[in-house]
Amino acid sequence: MPQKPPAVLVLADGSVFRGCSIGYDGAGAGAATTGEVVFNTAMTGYQEILTDPSYAGQVVTLTYPHIGNVGANAEDAESRNVFAAGLIIRDLPLAASSWREQEDLPAYLARNKLVAIGDIDTRRLTRLLRSKGAQNGCILAGARGQSGADLDDKAALAAARGAPSMAGQDLARVVSVEHAYDWNGSLWALDTGYGSAGPGKFHVVAFDYGVKHNILRNLAERGCRVTVLPATATAKEALALKPDGVFLSNGPGDPEPCDYAIKAIREIIGTGTPVFGICLGHQLLGLAAGAKTVKMKFGHHGANHPVQDLESGRVFITSQNHGFMVDEKTLPANVKATHRSLFDGSLQGIEYTDRPAYSFQGHPEASPGPHEMAYLFDKFVKLMQARKKS
Repeated sequence: MPQKPPAVLVLADGSVFRGCSIGYDGAGAGAATTGEVVFNTAMTGYQEILTDPSYAGQVVTLTYPHIGNVGANAEDAESRNVFAAGLIIRDLPLAASSWREQEDLPAYLARNKLVAIGDIDTRRLTRLLRSKGAQNGCILAGARGQSGADLDDKAALAAARGAPSMAGQDLARVVSVEHAYDWNGSLWALDTGYGSAGPGKFHVVAFDYGVKHNILRNLAERGCRVTVLPATATAKEALALKPDGVFLSNGPGDPEPCDYAIKAIREIIGTGTPVFGICLGHQLLGLAAGAKTVKMKFGHHGANHPVQDLESGRVFITSQNHGFMVDEKTLPANVKATHRSLFDGSLQGIEYTDRPAYSFQGHPEASPGPHEMAYLFDKFVKLMQARKKS
């Protein structure tokens, strides 16, 4: 096997992890990336994770040791680009095996210019992030022919410490689309792949703060004709399309600086239009109600998080990806908690008591992850049905 170029990961606290470059290396000349280093405990779905716009500005550590087993393919992308700032893994298998594979993981990373490091102790890194919290880091990929001793750890440390904090960053407008478009793609099927959904019974306007394609597919699968708007679209522009419901998507960064979105959501809720939010959309719905958001120590990133539905008492295993949360203590009287994390007790869902509006912090579209929370999409459809009848 050809020897891989060296690479080093340096955290802002000075921690150093040495490994090898498994992704983009600047066409052999070396490359670097910085971002907030977080860990994800999902055992599958590395391609969906890398293409999730919610990971913009973040370097993702995958705690499962073997990453790349099934290669990569065009169908598993959750957006138009790779949005993660970097990738950290323990072991890259020598061969990938899947009937759906179109290229191996290193080729996919190189083609998308994503700097990545392998052969490091991801268990040690994860324990460090859990104890100290998520922090900025820098991956420095060496040039071909270099040795690990040639890499400049001090420069990597300076880059990590110079990277901006995730707190205060409005990344939703960065990852969003520039122009509105229509979506009618259906869920994936084993025999046919992705197809087109039939004519929709309901018209949903979706704000793209970093939307994942599988969210749009779940809406289309349930009879919704979806119009996707840029993150900065106004309430007037959304309501002019005469939607039966408005969807608030997932996305990256700090929700508080997104004042344009908070203003639009508040106006839309005031009209009585059904509203459903996921992830960043959940946080923005909370802010529109008057609640506060806070940055978490290391966030929730994975596909095995237990969440309790407070009304039914049932527990669901969920997919999660967020570093901020709505502070339950700041909810106004007309907004109730609907779901709570059984990992740390944090708020996972809210619902207005006087408006048809609700949201969930996790990812019910499950890409990757379990499908147990899909009933939240059905609830949205029922709210639109009820409004049509009235």
